[in-house]
Amino acid sequence: MKILTTLAVTGFFAMSAFSAATAANRHVDIVNDTGMTMSEFYASATGTDDWEEDILGSDTLAAGEVFDIDVDDGTGACKYDFKAVFTDGSSHVKRSVDVCSISKFTYRQ
Repeated sequence: MKILTTLAVTGFFAMSAFSAATAANRHVDIVNDTGMTMSEFYASATGTDDWEEDILGSDTLAAGEVFDIDVDDGTGACKYDFKAVFTDGSSHVKRSVDVCSISKFTYRQ
């Protein structure tokens, strides 16, 4: 009986940890501190080959502005790759950003 109780307690803690991870807050403030205007922004789960859709859409993010995004594709993933594209045609990619543990990500020049 002790083994069954131990397994039940272990299972409970494993389920609690999983629930906490899947319920993690994935709202991230994207800060543009580059001196340039950001025209596109993408966030895709690390390991995928597709950048998904442009989160900014028809909006832009001027230098010094902040944009709040909810980085959640429904998979429960915490690691995402970010890609910012600027009006001068340059882009900056940051890999494996843990959106479950940060609330702000700043692009710098």
